[in-house]
Amino acid sequence: MGAKKKLKRKIRALKARLAARPAAETTRRHPAVSPLAPATFPDLPVIRGLRVASAAAGVRYPGRADVMLAQLAPGSVVAGVFTRSATRAASIRDAQEKITQDGTEGAAILVNSGNANAFTGAAGARSVAELCAAVSAATGLPAARVLTASTGVIGEPLPHERITAALSGLVADLSEDALPDAARAIMTTDTFPKGAAATVEIGGVPVQIAGIAKGSGMIAPDMATMLVYIFTDARITRPALQDILAQQTGRSFNCITVDSDTSTSDMVLVGATGQADAPLISDTNSPEGAAFADALGGVMLDLAHQVVRDGEGATKFIEVAVTGARSDADARRMGFAIADSPLVKTAVAGEDPNWGRIVMAVGKSGAEADRDRLSIRLGPHLVATEGQVAPDYAEETGASYMKQTDIRIAVDLGLGDGAATIWTCDLTNRYIEINADYRS
Repeated sequence: MGAKKKLKRKIRALKARLAARPAAETTRRHPAVSPLAPATFPDLPVIRGLRVASAAAGVRYPGRADVMLAQLAPGSVVAGVFTRSATRAASIRDAQEKITQDGTEGAAILVNSGNANAFTGAAGARSVAELCAAVSAATGLPAARVLTASTGVIGEPLPHERITAALSGLVADLSEDALPDAARAIMTTDTFPKGAAATVEIGGVPVQIAGIAKGSGMIAPDMATMLVYIFTDARITRPALQDILAQQTGRSFNCITVDSDTSTSDMVLVGATGQADAPLISDTNSPEGAAFADALGGVMLDLAHQVVRDGEGATKFIEVAVTGARSDADARRMGFAIADSPLVKTAVAGEDPNWGRIVMAVGKSGAEADRDRLSIRLGPHLVATEGQVAPDYAEETGASYMKQTDIRIAVDLGLGDGAATIWTCDLTNRYIEINADYRS
């Protein structure tokens, strides 16, 4: 890499770090950075065969980047998972149809923030078609290899002409080190850009993985829970990549919740350029497939946790661990009953060790439970056991623990080997303010 490119990359990284620092004050349109945000934006490796650009198209937010374009080199494969919402956006339906198609021409991903292009009828589908055609003309890729996504307000026609007008500039600005800028361009109510990366050796050759995400509210598991774009230079077949993505989604993005609501526009895409000089991964059960799956899963879980830490109005990061359930499905059901409970979430926000609310959520979950066999812990502290408060538990101990930023609620049912871990955040007045003001 030349000195000029290195300098350019350092400048981009510095901008991303500065952008991630907490703001001095909070306003309606520019909320302070979440107190749970990472201290800095991570250094993302260059993914060979990937170029990215972002631009300010004025879709909704004046004066800020709101569109990103990613172009993958010929020979790339793309896998995806999508929301199952019955009211999913036109871009989701289009991408679902295209994602199963193989091609050797490369691929492009175009994303806008500020407008979800959802529940916009035939006009929404026309906007997607216009955008795909415009990207095709600007990049030389077939329209079938162009995927689009939109995030923001639902029910308003997408001013796609503003995006097409920015395409020539986007193509001209395509760069191998612009992922940090793209992470900011896809934000809506997010308070910080989200990125994660990993390096894994496949056959003794380092393979790079880098991803960005947006997500803050309307977060619940349903075959992906936000917009996520992950890129790798691994050599992997599309079926293997799709299988690994689906598997790891179940362990990451489908194990988080902010408010129990699922968006119309959720997707996770992974693009593999195949430009690493590493063995081809075609068998997910091979050592190479397992190593890649672990590394990709780590990036996905990192991004999933960042989404929770940027939950609208969040001040606490909560891990709910359920063990001893009759089945993993029961553990998962109970974990979400606790994580989605407004009573539990507001108790955590108020730093109140009201473990009776956890008992309530356990009982309402529909999962099998026996009052006299379950135990409840707040962090390391045993709070309840054998159907009553633990003999050595003191309210002061629980109250002190609840002052921490990261809270762990553990429930053991004493019935079997089923287990699940769910991540969520607290529920504060700020959540109401953000969503009440969202369209104003």
